Amino acid sequence: MNELVVFLEEPSAKAMLQGVLPRLLDGSVSIRYVVFEGKQDLEKRLVARLRAWQNPKARFLVMRDQDSGDCREIKQRILGLCHEAGRAYALVRIACRELESFYLGDLYSVAQAIGPANLVSLQNNTKYRTPDRMNNAAQELKRIAKGYQKVSGSREIGKQLRLSGNRSESFNQLLDGIRKLMSDIN
Repeated sequence: MNELVVFLEEPSAKAMLQGVLPRLLDGSVSIRYVVFEGKQDLEKRLVARLRAWQNPKARFLVMRDQDSGDCREIKQRILGLCHEAGRAYALVRIACRELESFYLGDLYSVAQAIGPANLVSLQNNTKYRTPDRMNNAAQELKRIAKGYQKVSGSREIGKQLRLSGNRSESFNQLLDGIRKLMSDIN
């Protein structure tokens, strides 16, 4: 069976993707999530986990936050680990700066998922037009959506995130990359 194996640094990314990926991919793709205990754990154990995967129809996605690091360096380092594991075709995506940037790029969906309803009116404010540039997206999201909790909020928002029109370029790159990755096996 066709399989997408997703390697993640944290449970909140899994919670969000569980709402997004089934809508993005058809039912012929099995989705498996491997969640590590932070980015250091992910990078330390990634090669062994990739090598051990037996399904020849599996495709791999590695996703982590940029935080304060250099996006290009992080991506190249992870691509190097994938190559070392014999999985050079793995897709690597970096959430610029952090996962919550994806949510700030679609305040309509955040309002639908956890409220408040007036969040939609903020979307055209300068800082929400390019949320990937925001250094403190998690703090900002907590400030404007008081009910946001990292895992439960990600789960609810993930169910609502729209698959087009998001202002987060890194979210759009994630979706485009997954579509391309899976198109060669469907």
